[in-house]
Amino acid sequence: MAEFRLPANSRIRKGYTYRAPDAEKSENIRRIRVYRYDPEGGATPRMDTYEIDADSAGPMVLDALIKIKDEVDPTLTFRRSCREGICGSCAMNIDGTNTLACTKGMDEIKGDVKVYPLPHMDVVKDLVPDMNHFYAQYASLEPWIKTETPTPPDKERLQSKEEREALDGLYECILCACCSTSCPSYWWNGDRYLGPAALLQAYRWIADSRDEATGKRLDELDDSFKLYRCHTIMNCTATCPKGLNPGKAIGAIKRLIAERET
Repeated sequence: MAEFRLPANSRIRKGYTYRAPDAEKSENIRRIRVYRYDPEGGATPRMDTYEIDADSAGPMVLDALIKIKDEVDPTLTFRRSCREGICGSCAMNIDGTNTLACTKGMDEIKGDVKVYPLPHMDVVKDLVPDMNHFYAQYASLEPWIKTETPTPPDKERLQSKEEREALDGLYECILCACCSTSCPSYWWNGDRYLGPAALLQAYRWIADSRDEATGKRLDELDDSFKLYRCHTIMNCTATCPKGLNPGKAIGAIKRLIAERET
């Protein structure tokens, strides 16, 4: 289980148990154990247990959480939007792994379904982490095409098929933060280390043939903390719900910087 950032001197205490109305006669009851914490309320974090009829909940963990909020406990707080693994809103730690609740099947989990917020981020409420610092790191990369030459007057900035394929495995990132919050280096140095999500995005622009600021981008990343806190543990790649490889992208950035210095 990943480490979670809790208030000083606090522990997760045993919470309450609830049962959905349609679970009374169900032959397929699933227990969903959910992390509950409201910093503004000042209460100690707890684990509440919900017993639901799995046959009426839908196949995904997000379906179960929505059923709980709609039918059992409206105070349960979590983010969700697309329900198709595209927006990254419902990223959380499920059964010990960072993933998307909308793509994590209930049938993939044996026993109780344990749901926590993304690890080592401040909690806004329940399963909602504070993403402000994560997004600020992304914005610091200036994630857009930067050019010095004039835009062609009669056409777009074109790429060959090979140049476009160089972006595969990079542009698909949905900024869900599953990878960064799985990284021990990010846990320990998140104030200065950009983390795998931001560095994957950084390489996406470095690798773009239309971008003309490669040198400046590499100069900004050539830092003992921003980039080199990565120790290639590869938790990031193992947990990415989109099947991307941030570790490989980080290695490519390091290689480009090394080649400049030789």
